[in-house]
Amino acid sequence: MPQLGLGVWQASDEETERVVRFAIDEAGYRHIDTARAYGNEEGVGRAIASASVPREDLFVTTKLWNSDHGRSRTLTAVDASLSRLGLDYLDLFLIHWPLGDRDRLVETWLAMEEILESGKAQAIGVCNHEPHHLDWILEGGSVVPAVNQIELHPRLPQWVSRAFDDSHGIVTESWSPLGGTSNSGWGGDSKPNTLLTDETLVSIGEQYGKTPAQVMIRWHLQNGLVVIPKSTHEERIRQNIDVLDFELTGADIERIAQLETGERVGYHPDDFV
Repeated sequence: MPQLGLGVWQASDEETERVVRFAIDEAGYRHIDTARAYGNEEGVGRAIASASVPREDLFVTTKLWNSDHGRSRTLTAVDASLSRLGLDYLDLFLIHWPLGDRDRLVETWLAMEEILESGKAQAIGVCNHEPHHLDWILEGGSVVPAVNQIELHPRLPQWVSRAFDDSHGIVTESWSPLGGTSNSGWGGDSKPNTLLTDETLVSIGEQYGKTPAQVMIRWHLQNGLVVIPKSTHEERIRQNIDVLDFELTGADIERIAQLETGERVGYHPDDFV
């Protein structure tokens, strides 16, 4: 799983086709993250089909939406996603939200294990799962989730979830890794993104000739996190992957740690049911 990828949340199907093709053929991305709920799996599929990079060199993730929980719906949903993507298999298939229903989640996870066994997904995991949600899966299933994709950025470093994931061999992946959009987010208490203009991140970036976004992406990478920044702007897509030629110091990391506030862009998983 490439540690740095492209997210396509809130991109239209047409935008997605354009930016994914650009990201693969022009910017060097090999990891694309989409979801049924984004409404752009077809755009991802068209871009992959027309790209110059072989399918086996790409890592494609999509997600099971909330209305598809339960064994039969899950098994049907993966086939529908594969059809929209025009693919024979997924590299990673994730449960998008836990929804607070233990029995239903375990039933869904057992169906995910069937999908893994069938080869329709090379790996299975979850999004937005707190440690207690993961306990339900670990107790009721036989396969440990490969990935837990959660909201994670300098305002919300998610220490507890990361420690739990690490202790169980689960990779933590960051969504909204740059702190969300410039406007307000979609969660109940979310606030506008102030990280992209934060004085601390601007100052650190100036040391290396990098933007605050590049500093944050580098912060994710050095923390061992998988990171999937989203953009529909070609120059920013190039910038977001141009983060391998510098390294944050211990002092930089300590300064970034002071930005923690606990503020979210999206809903807390226990509130999204």
